[in-house]
Amino acid sequence: MSNIRGRGLQANVLGTFDTVVMAVAGSAPAYSIAATTAVLVGAVGLASPAALLYCAIPMLGIALAFSYLGRIDVNAGASYSWVGRTLHPFLGFISGWALVISATIFMVAGSLPAGAMTLSLFDEGLADDTALSTVVGAAWFVLMLLVVLGGARLTVRAQLLMSGVELAILALFAVLALFHTGNAGTFDWSWLGFSHFHGMAGFASGALVAAFYYWGWDVTSNLSEETRNSRRTTGLAGLIGVGIVFLLFEVFTIAVNVVLSSRQIEENDANVLGALGEEIWPGWGGKLLIVAVMLSTIATLETTLIQVTRSLFAMGRDRTMPSALGRVHRTWNTPWVAITVVGGVALAMFIASNALGSVGDILSDAISAIGLQIAVYYGLAGLAVVVAYRKMLLKSAADFLLGGLWPLFGAVFMFWIFVESLSELEPAAIAIGIGGLAVGLIPMLWYWKQGSDYYRPARLDATRTVAAEYVPDDQPAPNSRVHEGLSTDF
Repeated sequence: MSNIRGRGLQANVLGTFDTVVMAVAGSAPAYSIAATTAVLVGAVGLASPAALLYCAIPMLGIALAFSYLGRIDVNAGASYSWVGRTLHPFLGFISGWALVISATIFMVAGSLPAGAMTLSLFDEGLADDTALSTVVGAAWFVLMLLVVLGGARLTVRAQLLMSGVELAILALFAVLALFHTGNAGTFDWSWLGFSHFHGMAGFASGALVAAFYYWGWDVTSNLSEETRNSRRTTGLAGLIGVGIVFLLFEVFTIAVNVVLSSRQIEENDANVLGALGEEIWPGWGGKLLIVAVMLSTIATLETTLIQVTRSLFAMGRDRTMPSALGRVHRTWNTPWVAITVVGGVALAMFIASNALGSVGDILSDAISAIGLQIAVYYGLAGLAVVVAYRKMLLKSAADFLLGGLWPLFGAVFMFWIFVESLSELEPAAIAIGIGGLAVGLIPMLWYWKQGSDYYRPARLDATRTVAAEYVPDDQPAPNSRVHEGLSTDF
């Protein structure tokens, strides 16, 4: 039986560089390009670079929202806490639940390519075996589960190794792509304009897929209770992460459009990057980029595990989900119950996914479904920052633009692509996306009736907590509800 008071997460483990690495790894540049480019090109064709460009602008607004909100409320639940304390606790819970569901779906959708990529290093034919890919992907997933269970320090060390190799390979091929001569097409500046979109609905469906590309940088906010000077560090790292992956996404999406024919893109739907590597550097290129994608996929499984387990930890601590989820391991300072539960659910879904078809089919519907859920919790965070900072927005032009107008634009954009894309998506994607959110109403209403304090929140108001330019993590402001060192194990 555990003690009543329990422990908190281990504070001050991560520095600024560590957190930037986690932000980039969370967006998984190589994995996103490999797994999602075919889906994006299928949705908008040559407008794929434009979709990434025009989604980056509102995404930066959401990153600014996370940055501003992280300054006034350090919480492993991030948007779950912020939205609940500004807009409404019900919306806050749905925001947290959207992350939990999207991350859980992703762990299935992401593990399948991890398995397929590993097998393709040995034999291309084996990569098409969904059952075998599931087994190998599940093995990688269990390994990452153990790493995350082992604590934040171990997690970051593993991340530095995997992401370091991945980014080095991507940088090499970005340079090689510039000098490649055997091109299937010619770059045209119109690819960055609106002319290749088929109406506003087409633009919205492209933007929804693009949102999935960027998703994951906000893992820095879920690590805020374990980061030094997190009020500044987590938001800054998120912004830097979005900037780095934007450049990588644009370079490689343009390279895919130039070097590969539309038929090659379609035939290599779950491994576009491998096909690109083979064209640029026959023999070695495909293998090297498959290694990059494999490492990227495994690395982002790790960051996704952090996001979902830290969110469930915050919910368990607040008793909006079973309180056992708020338990922290005595040695490793990690939410071991949440990690175990997520691992069990994800492994069960791996087994079920065998009946769903090929890796490409599973990826397409899952990416679109996750895009809907991302749009919900990012959009709510964009609104939350405007409410939290409403009394300060007119104090300076910077506050008005960076803490108000830009995040609000990001929120409106997210809600718009959510609504617009509903008419374009496959019924399976809508069922997974909306159905997953609807399931969250059951625990929300149950624990609301149980009287959780989360549903009677201390309102989040920036004027109370931004009294000083810098607040050390070991001296939290009185209204910030910082949880370092507070009891969490019920």
